[in-house]
Amino acid sequence: MRKDMVKEKIRCHWCLKDELYMKYHDEEWGTALHDDQQLFELLCLEGAQAGLSWYTILSKRENYRKAFDGFDAKKMAKYTAAKIEKLLQNDGIVRNRLKVNAFVTNAQAYLQIQKEFGTFDKYIWQFVGGKPIINNVRSKGDVVAKTAISDAMSKDLLKRGFKFVGSTICYAFMQASGMVDDHFNDCWKKKKKK
Repeated sequence: MRKDMVKEKIRCHWCLKDELYMKYHDEEWGTALHDDQQLFELLCLEGAQAGLSWYTILSKRENYRKAFDGFDAKKMAKYTAAKIEKLLQNDGIVRNRLKVNAFVTNAQAYLQIQKEFGTFDKYIWQFVGGKPIINNVRSKGDVVAKTAISDAMSKDLLKRGFKFVGSTICYAFMQASGMVDDHFNDCWKKKKKK
């Protein structure tokens, strides 16, 4: 078949910026995520995004993984003041003291949730009843920044000691982890309602 006859996949408009974004959209965003460590990493990175673009954080994600021991919460929970100072010198990440400190605090809170619920997955997915919410997204105007569910998630995470987990961050986390499907209706990744 001729190259000019191959039909392009229709994707959500926000990911068309470049290959990094399209790859993230196609392989990760909106796909149901149930691995504890990956969920923890995603929640931390969504918090790092506060006040910035997701693209900024995504382009630094590998640097974050190296800097934060692959998001090993047991190691991160024990970071010392000296380790945090070293991280604040790392120009491969966003060098914001509050955000770096939050990663450590969040690791400690995450480990407590695992202890209480068995898995972080079990805890976090309870907010959507264990299955993705599939939204009807015809245009940009159909996508919201937060919901009553993200409000409840944020409130509970804050109560448990997490930082940088406001409702908008929680909703972005829900979208990215597949807890909600906000792919445009004509996007090739859109799940069909059953």
